Amino acid sequence: MNEPVMKDIDIEERRKRILELLQREGKVKVTDLSKLFGTSEVTIRGDLDGLEEQGLLQRVHGGAISNYKNYYNMTFHDRTETNGEEKRRIAVEAASMISDGDTVIIGSGTTPLYVMRELKNHKNLIVITNSLPVAHEAGFNRNIDVVVLLGGTINLQYGFIAGDDAINQLNRYKADKLILSSDGVSSEFGVTTYHHLEAELNRRMIALVDKRILVADYTKIGRANFARIEDIEKIDCLISNPNANKDDIEAIREKGVEVRLV
Repeated sequence: MNEPVMKDIDIEERRKRILELLQREGKVKVTDLSKLFGTSEVTIRGDLDGLEEQGLLQRVHGGAISNYKNYYNMTFHDRTETNGEEKRRIAVEAASMISDGDTVIIGSGTTPLYVMRELKNHKNLIVITNSLPVAHEAGFNRNIDVVVLLGGTINLQYGFIAGDDAINQLNRYKADKLILSSDGVSSEFGVTTYHHLEAELNRRMIALVDKRILVADYTKIGRANFARIEDIEKIDCLISNPNANKDDIEAIREKGVEVRLV
């Protein structure tokens, strides 16, 4: 934890900073937080206990770990709003990599939806997606020539389509670029997802495009989730945020992946 000491901040700001550290690091220690905020370990334990009562973290011996699964219990709208500014900046950068006339596969998730919104000034696009919200957003864009919503098994809670039917339909197409999100990105475990039913479809998406763009806010960097999609080397460009863990970002770069932090 290489953070400047933050003294004389109120309890709400301190707890907000603790949650930010948890999102980035995945775990925190009472001793480290005490030094960071210039306060007693008793005070920090009280902060962690209070945040645990709100369901925002899980207490462990000597500290706390991220209760990241709560993110997946949110509504799609709430997940879209979480880290919204970070996702918007990523989306602007990703949209700048799309050219007029491209055929683009756009995966599911909240950050790809932000990307779709940033494509409003692009012309003559063909969009292929397994995301219900992305398809809905694309339907309001008059500059898109064709929108292909893959058919298959619908996950209503998370707004995506997966399964053999979706894979078989996807195999009919070839695309220029892929906008893919994931729940975890690391040099060791690669690109991973919480949704094992979607992993194979994502894998086929990666195989069918010329350029693979992974959009993942800083909370996803260094994490590994339940289902593995692909090795990180299969990704051409990762777009994330400057506050992503620096060691994890450097390890990903060492795998030959272009990394853009916005």
